[in-house]
Amino acid sequence: MNRHTLLVLLVVGILMAAGGFGARWLVGAMADDAVIVLHGASQFDDRHSYTKALEHFAERVAAHYDGPERLEFILHKNGELGVEKDYMGYMNLGVVVDYAIVSPSHISTFSRMATVMDIPFTFRDVAHYTKAMEANVFRRVEDDLRERADVLVLGYGGGEKRHFFGRRPVRTMDELRGFAMRVQGAPIQTRMFSALGASPTVISSAEVYNALQTGVIDGAENSASAIEQSKWYEVGSEVSLSTVSIIVRPLIFSGKTFRRLPEALQQAIVQAGVEAALFERNIEMTQDDALMRQLSEDGKITLHTFSERATMLELADSVKAAFARETGASDVLAAINAIR
Repeated sequence: MNRHTLLVLLVVGILMAAGGFGARWLVGAMADDAVIVLHGASQFDDRHSYTKALEHFAERVAAHYDGPERLEFILHKNGELGVEKDYMGYMNLGVVVDYAIVSPSHISTFSRMATVMDIPFTFRDVAHYTKAMEANVFRRVEDDLRERADVLVLGYGGGEKRHFFGRRPVRTMDELRGFAMRVQGAPIQTRMFSALGASPTVISSAEVYNALQTGVIDGAENSASAIEQSKWYEVGSEVSLSTVSIIVRPLIFSGKTFRRLPEALQQAIVQAGVEAALFERNIEMTQDDALMRQLSEDGKITLHTFSERATMLELADSVKAAFARETGASDVLAAINAIR
């Protein structure tokens, strides 16, 4: 937890101890009888799809709500209130942050079941992913999060595809064998890529550039936007189109804040959440392939096709099934697999 987060929590603690927290200025606050203030948070700047979606969410809530109170939305951008893990902690407590888009890896702090959203090779293709999002296959995860974290999932953003990239191309299972790759800290990542023959190592995203540059790793897997924003193409320009995963990014709202709000505003928030998540998803899915092509046309990357993805999916099945059993999400994975 960073220094800023600790300072915010200290302020919250002082306010609560003094009896001054709640219907004031921090979260879900009513500055007076006529104003309701809600706070959102994004790690990113105005250009990022998460920030745009959270701004759209505020607009849609205001459009749907016709109550007597004036609504005020304050969106804290550029990591002003920490990172997504901090946002989840705040929303669980009902302080500082009311709504945010959060990676499942941070949600899993409260619900192991939520990691089913992040299992590689969960979706066969974009059409399968889209149908799954529309079918609300994560309903049981939502129930678990309400119980364990006291947060509501309003909708699902995401849609970017993640691919292998690095110092050398990965076009076949043979080329994947022994590929020293960076993976995220979630245990399923190491298990999955080990089962596929790669040599995974957990490294933070901040260290990927240097690890590629020095040859500590051969590569990693990520989306076009991440490759571009982090300039990983400078040290790992070989991109193998493999659709390792299609990301799911839930839009979360604090349960404690939600219950303090008028019923009509609650309904507006639920409706706006679905719309804002779809808005974010459409941004990602529209920009994803176009950005990858642009990086190629600009000479920043060289594109390759992974020719044995069907084999990779088949090998991944048993790993996915075992992990889903361990996290209590077998029925969720079964629902996803059943979509045609």
